[in-house]
Amino acid sequence: TCSFSRSPKGFPKLKNDTFLRAARGEETEHTPVWCMRQAGRYLPEFRETRAAQDFFATCRSPKLCCELTLQPLRRFPLDAAIIFSDILVVPQALGMEVVMVPGKGPTFTEPLKEVEDLLKLRQKVDVTAELGYVFQAITLTRHSLEGRVPLIGFSGAPWTLMSYMIEGGGSSTMAKAKSWLYRHPKASHQLLRLLADVITDYLVGQVAAGAQALQLFESHAGHLGPEQFEDFALPYIRDIAQAVKSKLKEEALPLVPMIIFAKDAHYALRDLAHAGYEVVGLDWTIRPQEARAQTGKDVTLQGNLDPCALYAPKEKIGELVKKMLEAFGTQRYIANLGHGLYPDMNPEHVGAFVEAVHTHSRHINKH
Repeated sequence: TCSFSRSPKGFPKLKNDTFLRAARGEETEHTPVWCMRQAGRYLPEFRETRAAQDFFATCRSPKLCCELTLQPLRRFPLDAAIIFSDILVVPQALGMEVVMVPGKGPTFTEPLKEVEDLLKLRQKVDVTAELGYVFQAITLTRHSLEGRVPLIGFSGAPWTLMSYMIEGGGSSTMAKAKSWLYRHPKASHQLLRLLADVITDYLVGQVAAGAQALQLFESHAGHLGPEQFEDFALPYIRDIAQAVKSKLKEEALPLVPMIIFAKDAHYALRDLAHAGYEVVGLDWTIRPQEARAQTGKDVTLQGNLDPCALYAPKEKIGELVKKMLEAFGTQRYIANLGHGLYPDMNPEHVGAFVEAVHTHSRHINKH
């Protein structure tokens, strides 16, 4: 159960810092591993906890977020926890209404249609007032973890959030959002800048609340080509890393490692490696050796097993993991999937993945 103490200080001492050491480029005995969407619908206990509640009501309950964050750690020896939340809490903080529609996913009741709609957004967001429930969930979870593993906080990146706010939900083309980039570049930058500022404060607030690492999800990077990515995504990704770090220094908060995950942005790996993040996350469509060659020696890589590999028999998962570890090398590396877990996955196969990373990486390190 999750017990809550008001003061965010006095956190339990961290017992397993393998993930943080790998993120900072220090040597590790085994390769750390965690899974995107590890707190999720593939666990029966997750479905049970979530059953009675609206999705975003769950996000606003620190107690439930804590419980859902801890569930996978009770089953698997993962090396990190990631707070249960959603990237769309940021557009909500800007005053937009988002509902979770069964079978359809997150849906904005009134997406941005015209440039004038930007005026409806809150121009100054007090993140503690609007997103304090996430900070409470982080503090509560950090205590409840009892130092077992580090806790990761996260946010969506500006372009990904902008695309949702204009599309009003998921889309296979992002044509409405991309049309803004071509037709309204000035308004697009205005919106992206507003988002970047809120995200910066939000991430700093997460560290103040107890997050020990941060991940920025640019999940819709693949909808942009290299030029648009360079104009509308990369500058804000860079700014966020820089602004978060300088604010953490100013507020005498810990300088936590930051991870950038830009899905399908192969063309930008070199730039992302120099964007101010300690870790670059990779999706499953890139060869590990190629990613290493492009990102150089100074960043840690995270990824990138195809999530669908977890449908394979357990022995096969072990083989794929071994191959992945040999390709990336066991150091300066955090094992993960190339995207999130799917709801119909077998928890035992997730366990096999985690175990294979630990076993094979220890073996490779010994020999």
